[in-house]
Amino acid sequence: MRIVSLVPHATELLFALGLGDQVVAVTHECDHPLQALQRPRVTSDVLPEGLSAAEIDAAVRERTLAGEAIYELDREALARLKPDLIVTQELCPVCAVSYDEVAQIAKQLPSQPRVIALDPNTLGETLGDVRTIAEATDRRERGVELVAEASARIDRVELAVRGERRVRVAALEWLDPVYVAGHWTPQMIELAGGEDPLGLAGEHSEVVTWEQVAAARPEVVVVMPCGYDAQRAHEEACKHGDELARLGAARIVAVNASAYFSRPGPRLIDGLELLGHALHPDKLGESPGEALAVELPSAVEH
Repeated sequence: MRIVSLVPHATELLFALGLGDQVVAVTHECDHPLQALQRPRVTSDVLPEGLSAAEIDAAVRERTLAGEAIYELDREALARLKPDLIVTQELCPVCAVSYDEVAQIAKQLPSQPRVIALDPNTLGETLGDVRTIAEATDRRERGVELVAEASARIDRVELAVRGERRVRVAALEWLDPVYVAGHWTPQMIELAGGEDPLGLAGEHSEVVTWEQVAAARPEVVVVMPCGYDAQRAHEEACKHGDELARLGAARIVAVNASAYFSRPGPRLIDGLELLGHALHPDKLGESPGEALAVELPSAVEH
């Protein structure tokens, strides 16, 4: 089977299912596992480099409202690859080429590929996507193994924090403007022994004000700008140090959202373990990922 992945979390899942040798192309954002970097790219970003967070948000809003794509798909390259299966998504117009565009192009390709859209809104639905792709690619046994492994790790985190006082958490998916994380993140916070008074599980991320975040009285703020690694998230947090300081949180940490939170693939479980360690470090072992402390003296005098 010849597979083209048009969304990073699908690429990660395909490789986890042992289908890496059948993946013939990926997106320009697919960077995990490392073998994915060796595959041809069939997408490109239309936004210029070097934009600030506010400029990125404004550009995305403008193009989305105008019905214009955020990413471009190389149709000629896609045709040359003769895919049997294209995996994409409908969940977020910012995250990938639009599903409608992909479906329309697929109809015109001589290979007549099947198109599967992965659109999870909850942690459980991400595990359902494992079964969907495993079934479509004759990897049922490996799919069952992946779901069992993920479920066992989820149970271990939940058991480790059972009975602990729940920590109030604000998960910020963007800082200019402020977005509180939705979809699977509030559920992950709950499983990790936290309480998210702002985000709604299974719902879209929402724009709020700094005053609304402060009113939620978070004890821990997790800065997780969508698509950013931990270092860039830390840089964004430092740029908004005054606003973060006024939240009155005991701790502020910046995490690799691109790896562990933005993409609803296998590494969400790493993100859950990272959250568990950040909220209850004495109950969980070594964190699987980096959580960079944001040093804001006025924010820690609590």
